[in-house]
Amino acid sequence: MFWIYGIGFIAQGLFSARTFIQWILSEKAKRVITPTIYWQLSLLASFLFFIYGWLRDDFSIILGQLISYYVYIWNLNTKGHWKKLHTILRVIFMITPPIAITLFFIEDKSVISELFNEMSFSLLLFGSIAQVIFTLRFVYQWWYSREIDESVLPLGFFVMSIIGSSMISIYGFIRLDPVLILGQGVGVVVYARNIYLLVKSSKPK
Repeated sequence: MFWIYGIGFIAQGLFSARTFIQWILSEKAKRVITPTIYWQLSLLASFLFFIYGWLRDDFSIILGQLISYYVYIWNLNTKGHWKKLHTILRVIFMITPPIAITLFFIEDKSVISELFNEMSFSLLLFGSIAQVIFTLRFVYQWWYSREIDESVLPLGFFVMSIIGSSMISIYGFIRLDPVLILGQGVGVVVYARNIYLLVKSSKPK
């Protein structure tokens, strides 16, 4: 069990690192910026967190990673970094989610049953909604960035971040999951600070 938590903490550490790096660089620039390393760490962390969700038999975590995974790749491509990765790495990153999903559905039904029956339906629903809200921020970010043809983090992204992060923290306490509790609790402060910077920079001087 401890090694499973280890994977989760590494993944969450990478997620937290991307958030702090983005925040520090934004503070220096006095505006919200989106560095390439933010998307690099996002993809790697998502890859590991997907594995963690599977090992923890937690469908909400798996669902959350599936939604945002390819948005990270799109942003890396927009930043001009995706094609700089070795071809083998790009192939691995691209095919891992569909292979994992396929294996999930062709495995013994008892495994699927165990995954969905590990917790009550209401808790599973709450956790899934929390993950969807938290992850749809990247779908919104993708749509917004696509409209202006530039990879940015808009105001709505951080509003959705605070809502989703708060819900996941509650879910983490109920599930007694230290990875979710520690990871989400720290991010709320950074999201709030980014909202402040965006609002402040949008005011006429």
